[in-house]
Amino acid sequence: MSDTIHFTLDGQPASAAPGMTIWEVANGQGLVIPHLCHKPAPGYRPDGNCRACMVEIEGERTLAASCIREPQEGMVVTTNSRRASSAQKMVVEMLLADQPAREEARDKSSHLWDMADLHSVQKSRLPALEPERVPLLDDSHLAMRVNLDACIQCGLCVRACREVQVNDVIGMAGRGHDSYPTFDFADPMGDSTCVACGECVQACPTGALMPATMLDEDQTGDSQDYDREVDSICPFCGVGCQISLKVKNDKVKFVEGINGPANEGRLCVKGRFGFDYIHHSHRLSKPLIRRDDAPAKGLNVSPDDWQEVFREASWDEALGAAASGLLNLRSEHGGRAVA
Repeated sequence: MSDTIHFTLDGQPASAAPGMTIWEVANGQGLVIPHLCHKPAPGYRPDGNCRACMVEIEGERTLAASCIREPQEGMVVTTNSRRASSAQKMVVEMLLADQPAREEARDKSSHLWDMADLHSVQKSRLPALEPERVPLLDDSHLAMRVNLDACIQCGLCVRACREVQVNDVIGMAGRGHDSYPTFDFADPMGDSTCVACGECVQACPTGALMPATMLDEDQTGDSQDYDREVDSICPFCGVGCQISLKVKNDKVKFVEGINGPANEGRLCVKGRFGFDYIHHSHRLSKPLIRRDDAPAKGLNVSPDDWQEVFREASWDEALGAAASGLLNLRSEHGGRAVA
């Protein structure tokens, strides 16, 4: 006997394996149901707290959160009814009430604004939270910025830190509308035990947590503001984490993890933030050979004045000089000298 569950989804027959949610089935069929606290990525469990993914189920009095509701045999689900669509739109509008205006947004292309565009919601009719109740900017961390005026209390950063990366640095403090993510015992992010893996940054759907390289002095940014993306492998160790380099004006602007077999989209501090060396002025980009008139060897080479000791060379010349040096060393001191 098959365990497949058969039900009706938006008037069409649908099937689900045990354990699948309505949202997963709908997403697999190309239907778009708004979601904010749910991240369809390895390691993330659905939470159902933002209520943006509400759907209508025939015979039930209340709407259901599709990201945590599993279909049952014979169930009739409607994702685009007037009632469900109105509820989805109202949730997004309520969440936008406390957000900075889009032109001042921490991330103008955040997932939240994508969901707002889905329902043609550009602003909220509801009153915003009093400014004195909004936490101040936390720029204590070298690589990340925390702007909680964009936070919607979805809890994704908590799950990213606690359940996906198992660092358990981020938690929720406060109650109700005054609850916000906090680091350790309400420490600044830069003073906390955060290991800077950046998983919370990649998970955040609003831009409340952002890489510092994506924000300007006014703390506004755009996660889609890059010219091209280049898929690559992190160069730092042998694990083989897959990464996506976002390039702007021929410089890496920020890095995201790709769902590869070694990392499933996750990165460490070096893989996510250790790319500034690529454009550093001290990085060697051409072969150099020591000049004949260079001063005596020692720890006396300034990276800013390397021309006093070295000169640029072609690859053929540089490789030839290295090979000659090894041959001379072997001739003078024997093969064990170069072993």
